[in-house]
Amino acid sequence: MAKEAAEMSEETVHMIERSAGKDPEGALCPGDAKEMRAVVLTGFGGLNKLRVTRKAMPEPQEGEIKIRVKACGLNFLDLMVRQGNIDNPPKTPLVPGFECSGIVEALGSNTKGFEIGDRVMAFVNYNAWAEVVCTPLEFVYKIPDDMTFPEAAAFSMNFVAAYMMLFEVANLRDGMSVLVHSAGGGVGQAVAQLCSTVPNVTVFGTASSFKHEAIRESVTHLFDRNADYVQEVKKLRRRSAAPALDRTPRPRLIDPLFAFSGSSNMVTGETKSFFSFAKSWWQVEKVNPIKLYEENKVIAGFSLLNLLFKQGRGGLVKTVVQKLLSLYEQKKIKPLVDSLWALEEVKEAMQRIHDRGNIGKLILDVEKSPTPLVSKQPQFPQ
Repeated sequence: MAKEAAEMSEETVHMIERSAGKDPEGALCPGDAKEMRAVVLTGFGGLNKLRVTRKAMPEPQEGEIKIRVKACGLNFLDLMVRQGNIDNPPKTPLVPGFECSGIVEALGSNTKGFEIGDRVMAFVNYNAWAEVVCTPLEFVYKIPDDMTFPEAAAFSMNFVAAYMMLFEVANLRDGMSVLVHSAGGGVGQAVAQLCSTVPNVTVFGTASSFKHEAIRESVTHLFDRNADYVQEVKKLRRRSAAPALDRTPRPRLIDPLFAFSGSSNMVTGETKSFFSFAKSWWQVEKVNPIKLYEENKVIAGFSLLNLLFKQGRGGLVKTVVQKLLSLYEQKKIKPLVDSLWALEEVKEAMQRIHDRGNIGKLILDVEKSPTPLVSKQPQFPQ
């Protein structure tokens, strides 16, 4: 009976997807010029909560820019949103996605600095996984002529978050060490590339063993994410701190190691599991506040989306984007795209992230037909 019920459930989901055009949410004829395709999350849970349907096309309000989307970024955060595993999740149904790239199609009033036809990337407070989005002017940035739309969709969230964690939160500088969890992911690779712009920075990275060959050049020391790498990191740091025969060691007040861990560690399966979350929480080493100041240690959290949409720091983020684009034009950094997926393949794309099979960023290509196109061997900036 359980097997029959499961088969009936799958068939029901299939029927819902096939009849998406009859849904009141997107009841528009395919020929209607005021409609668009979009990925809709119908409720929190597994991959079967996602489907592509038709929705009314948005129009820009005052201070907003309308973008014809070419590519959208897919992040671990999007998996957390789908599961409802975030603080104060919004009501469903909703269109997921927080970043995209495309072409300016229309302008609201008071949007100086942009013209119709500009190639741009943008942050969006949800609704990015659609053919058209509207977002405030302060969250939109022009992209270089030689940057592709998939690269632009892989650039904004990963590199801005990595830059601000490294330079605004951790104050990275010459001679420091950085431990990057999930070094093969989009943010992990952004952190590794940005570390290479600072002299004498040692990068320790963890990743699944099958990714090691592809990302080995981007980190100093690479470890299997499933192995006990803590003692190895400590041993290597003690060895590098010992005086060398051919150089004079520089005196330091402290010898910091910064560890970066992102949303990937919060996603334990296709659906939210209280048991898995509780187990992960229990296994985390508990923090003694007194020892933090006794040992000169710091613990910090960072949310780029809260910085943008809740704390009103769009001006600060724009400054960071300008610095990053300068590094891109100097060929010091380059977004790493793992693969391109059609909107209709969003479930398969998310499953690839669940399986931690990606090296770099997964991109939803709005104009792509439903057949996965895996990128060539990744190239890293020298």
